[in-house]
Amino acid sequence: MIETSARLLKLLTLLQSPRDWTGAELAEKLQVSPRTVRTDVERLRSLGYPVDATRGSVGGYRLGAGAALPPLLLDDDEAVAVVIGLRKAAGLAGVEEMSLRALTKLEQVLPSRLRRRVNTLANYTVQVPADVPGPVVDPELLSQLAGLCRDREQLRFDYLSHDGSATLRRVEPHRLVNWGRRWYLVAFDLERDDWRTFRVDRVQPRIPTGPRFATRELPDGGDVAAYVSRGVSGAAWRYRASVEVAVPASVLAEQLTAAVGAVEPIDEQWSLLQTGADSVQALAVHLSLLDADFVVREGPPELTAYLERLAERYRRATSS
Repeated sequence: MIETSARLLKLLTLLQSPRDWTGAELAEKLQVSPRTVRTDVERLRSLGYPVDATRGSVGGYRLGAGAALPPLLLDDDEAVAVVIGLRKAAGLAGVEEMSLRALTKLEQVLPSRLRRRVNTLANYTVQVPADVPGPVVDPELLSQLAGLCRDREQLRFDYLSHDGSATLRRVEPHRLVNWGRRWYLVAFDLERDDWRTFRVDRVQPRIPTGPRFATRELPDGGDVAAYVSRGVSGAAWRYRASVEVAVPASVLAEQLTAAVGAVEPIDEQWSLLQTGADSVQALAVHLSLLDADFVVREGPPELTAYLERLAERYRRATSS
């Protein structure tokens, strides 16, 4: 019985690899007869593992997908990777509770050698926490939106703005983006004929969904993370400025993240930076870190006055 159980576990491990196994290959790996392999496959099926089989000279066995999730076998590296991923997901808005439940189950059965590896990683790595807690997002809603992106089906939904007013939107959903502690839906708004970013916690879908749509070219050359980052940051800016910088646009774009602002070329030596911040002090600091000459083309009067005070302060600091 012990030999049979050990053999079944080894067989299950082989079948979980993404390939087809012939009966002869499995028999050689397990050092048993093809008849024993067929018997073991039936045992796995009786335990709830959906083992698919195809006949013929190129036929074989493969672990398929069933109606319920059967137990999985993980090697050491896979188990450590899953625990790390679950610990990170435990701080992700919308899936915290499910991640913690799965994490508890997995850590309970981890061998001591793996538990030590995981704890070492946790003790000597640092994750920057979010400044504020994120809104609660229904995991079923995330799954529904991801499915619509995959199947390219239009979506109608009521969208709540920051002031609580609701509007009916009809969009073509393309991607879900997790930015900070929030989830965003990147979609093409059919009424506005342009790309838009929607906070998922403010989306209330209407059923049924609409017809299927053709794939569109994503904004920012497909870099939806940068598109969302710039849009989210820009929406939070209290002060905005257009600044000419004495650096080629290609060079400046490599130095800045999308959250700082958008860069446009003026000529071979100058570029235009559309940027902002929640205070003129922070905006002035951002500009000083450019390490290049710049001219504020448009901006709040408070920024000009603060830059003049900084210039005078720096002059006094170096006059001696």
